[in-house]
Amino acid sequence: MTTGKGSSLIGVIADTHGLLREWAVAVLKPCDLVIHAGDIGRAEVLADLRRLGRVVAVRGNVDRDPWARTLPKNEVVQVGAVHLYVLHDLSELDLDPKAAGIAAVLYGHSHAPAVEQKRGVLYVNPGSAGPRRFSDPVSLARLRVTGTAVRAEIVVMPEP
Repeated sequence: MTTGKGSSLIGVIADTHGLLREWAVAVLKPCDLVIHAGDIGRAEVLADLRRLGRVVAVRGNVDRDPWARTLPKNEVVQVGAVHLYVLHDLSELDLDPKAAGIAAVLYGHSHAPAVEQKRGVLYVNPGSAGPRRFSDPVSLARLRVTGTAVRAEIVVMPEP
Protein backbone atom coordinates (compact mmCIF):
# COMPACT_ATOMS: atom_id res chain seq x y z
CA MET A 1 0.00 0.00 0.00
CA THR A 2 2.57 2.57 -1.08
CA THR A 3 2.54 5.24 -3.69
CA GLY A 4 5.19 5.60 -6.36
CA LYS A 5 7.22 7.82 -4.03
CA GLY A 6 7.61 5.12 -1.39
CA SER A 7 5.03 6.70 0.88
CA SER A 8 1.37 6.23 1.72
CA LEU A 9 -1.32 8.84 2.25
CA ILE A 10 -3.83 7.80 4.91
CA GLY A 11 -7.10 9.62 5.54
CA VAL A 12 -8.41 9.60 9.10
CA ILE A 13 -12.02 10.54 9.81
CA ALA A 14 -14.16 10.19 12.94
CA ASP A 15 -17.43 11.21 14.49
CA THR A 16 -19.41 11.47 11.26
CA HIS A 17 -22.60 10.61 13.17
CA GLY A 18 -24.31 9.57 9.93
CA LEU A 19 -23.17 12.56 7.85
CA LEU A 20 -20.50 12.13 5.17
CA ARG A 21 -19.90 15.55 3.63
CA GLU A 22 -18.88 16.02 -0.02
CA TRP A 23 -15.96 18.08 1.28
CA ALA A 24 -14.68 15.08 3.29
CA VAL A 25 -15.02 12.74 0.30
CA ALA A 26 -12.97 15.16 -1.83
CA VAL A 27 -10.22 15.42 0.81
CA LEU A 28 -10.10 11.64 1.27
CA LYS A 29 -10.26 10.72 -2.44
CA PRO A 30 -6.48 10.72 -3.09
CA CYS A 31 -5.77 8.59 0.01
CA ASP A 32 -4.39 5.05 -0.24
CA LEU A 33 -6.40 4.04 2.84
CA VAL A 34 -9.22 5.63 4.86
CA ILE A 35 -9.50 4.96 8.58
CA HIS A 36 -12.73 5.75 10.42
CA ALA A 37 -12.14 6.07 14.17
CA GLY A 38 -15.74 5.46 15.23
CA ASP A 39 -19.12 7.08 15.77
CA ILE A 40 -19.90 6.32 12.14
CA GLY A 41 -23.65 6.62 12.67
CA ARG A 42 -24.99 4.84 9.57
CA ALA A 43 -23.82 1.88 7.47
CA GLU A 44 -24.15 4.07 4.36
CA VAL A 45 -21.23 6.21 5.54
CA LEU A 46 -18.91 3.19 5.35
CA ALA A 47 -20.41 2.11 2.01
CA ASP A 48 -19.73 5.56 0.57
CA LEU A 49 -16.17 5.59 1.94
CA ARG A 50 -15.52 2.14 0.45
CA ARG A 51 -16.21 3.59 -3.00
CA LEU A 52 -12.94 5.50 -2.51
CA GLY A 53 -10.90 2.35 -1.79
CA ARG A 54 -9.76 0.42 1.25
CA VAL A 55 -11.41 1.36 4.56
CA VAL A 56 -10.64 0.27 8.11
CA ALA A 57 -13.24 1.22 10.72
CA VAL A 58 -13.76 0.75 14.44
CA ARG A 59 -16.97 0.98 16.44
CA GLY A 60 -17.71 4.09 18.48
CA ASN A 61 -20.09 4.53 21.39
CA VAL A 62 -23.02 5.54 19.13
CA ASP A 63 -22.50 2.62 16.72
CA ARG A 64 -25.02 0.24 18.32
CA ASP A 65 -27.20 -0.85 15.39
CA PRO A 66 -26.90 -4.40 14.01
CA TRP A 67 -24.65 -3.32 11.09
CA ALA A 68 -22.02 -2.02 13.55
CA ARG A 69 -21.82 -5.11 15.78
CA THR A 70 -19.23 -6.73 13.52
CA LEU A 71 -16.87 -3.75 13.76
CA PRO A 72 -14.00 -4.14 16.23
CA LYS A 73 -13.55 -1.76 19.17
CA ASN A 74 -9.91 -1.33 18.17
CA GLU A 75 -7.68 -2.33 15.29
CA VAL A 76 -3.96 -2.46 14.49
CA VAL A 77 -3.26 -1.40 10.91
CA GLN A 78 0.09 -1.99 9.26
CA VAL A 79 1.13 0.58 6.67
CA GLY A 80 4.52 -0.25 5.23
CA ALA A 81 6.93 -0.48 8.15
CA VAL A 82 4.67 1.14 10.75
CA HIS A 83 1.77 0.03 12.90
CA LEU A 84 -1.18 2.32 13.63
CA TYR A 85 -3.53 1.65 16.55
CA VAL A 86 -7.13 2.75 15.97
CA LEU A 87 -9.81 3.13 18.65
CA HIS A 88 -12.63 5.54 19.29
CA ASP A 89 -12.18 6.70 22.88
CA LEU A 90 -8.58 7.32 23.96
CA SER A 91 -9.54 6.64 27.60
CA GLU A 92 -10.05 3.00 26.55
CA LEU A 93 -6.45 2.58 25.36
CA ASP A 94 -5.45 -0.72 26.98
CA LEU A 95 -1.81 -1.03 26.00
CA ASP A 96 1.46 0.86 26.05
CA PRO A 97 1.79 1.93 22.39
CA LYS A 98 5.54 2.49 22.60
CA ALA A 99 6.17 -0.96 24.10
CA ALA A 100 3.85 -2.52 21.49
CA GLY A 101 5.76 -0.94 18.60
CA ILE A 102 2.91 1.37 17.62
CA ALA A 103 3.97 4.46 15.65
CA ALA A 104 0.66 6.33 15.96
CA VAL A 105 -2.60 6.11 17.91
CA LEU A 106 -5.65 7.31 15.97
CA TYR A 107 -8.81 8.12 17.91
CA GLY A 108 -11.95 10.26 17.96
CA HIS A 109 -14.75 10.78 20.50
CA SER A 110 -13.89 14.27 21.79
CA HIS A 111 -14.63 16.02 18.46
CA ALA A 112 -11.53 18.16 19.12
CA PRO A 113 -8.78 17.82 16.48
CA ALA A 114 -5.33 17.19 17.92
CA VAL A 115 -1.87 16.06 16.85
CA GLU A 116 0.75 15.46 19.54
CA GLN A 117 3.82 13.38 20.29
CA LYS A 118 3.99 11.50 23.59
CA ARG A 119 6.95 9.29 24.46
CA GLY A 120 7.83 8.82 20.79
CA VAL A 121 4.28 7.93 19.69
CA LEU A 122 2.14 10.20 17.51
CA TYR A 123 -1.44 10.70 18.78
CA VAL A 124 -3.96 11.95 16.22
CA ASN A 125 -7.60 12.91 16.72
CA PRO A 126 -9.02 14.06 13.38
CA GLY A 127 -11.85 15.91 15.11
CA SER A 128 -15.43 15.57 13.92
CA ALA A 129 -16.34 15.44 10.23
CA GLY A 130 -20.07 15.11 11.00
CA PRO A 131 -22.65 17.61 12.23
CA ARG A 132 -21.10 20.71 13.77
CA ARG A 133 -21.08 20.64 17.56
CA PHE A 134 -20.38 23.62 19.79
CA SER A 135 -17.49 25.68 18.38
CA ASP A 136 -15.45 22.68 17.21
CA PRO A 137 -14.41 22.88 13.55
CA VAL A 138 -15.48 20.29 11.00
CA SER A 139 -12.24 18.45 10.33
CA LEU A 140 -10.38 15.28 9.46
CA ALA A 141 -6.72 14.29 9.29
CA ARG A 142 -4.27 12.99 6.75
CA LEU A 143 -1.17 10.99 7.59
CA ARG A 144 1.87 10.62 5.38
CA VAL A 145 3.78 7.41 6.09
CA THR A 146 7.27 7.24 4.59
CA GLY A 147 9.48 4.42 5.81
CA THR A 148 9.18 4.53 9.59
CA ALA A 149 8.20 8.21 9.69
CA VAL A 150 4.58 9.29 10.23
CA ARG A 151 3.52 12.91 9.78
CA ALA A 152 0.00 14.20 10.41
CA GLU A 153 -1.97 17.23 9.38
CA ILE A 154 -5.44 18.36 10.39
CA VAL A 155 -7.60 19.49 7.48
CA VAL A 156 -10.39 21.90 8.47
CA MET A 157 -13.44 22.42 6.29
CA PRO A 158 -13.51 26.00 4.98
CA GLU A 159 -16.35 28.16 6.25
CA PRO A 160 -19.01 28.89 3.58
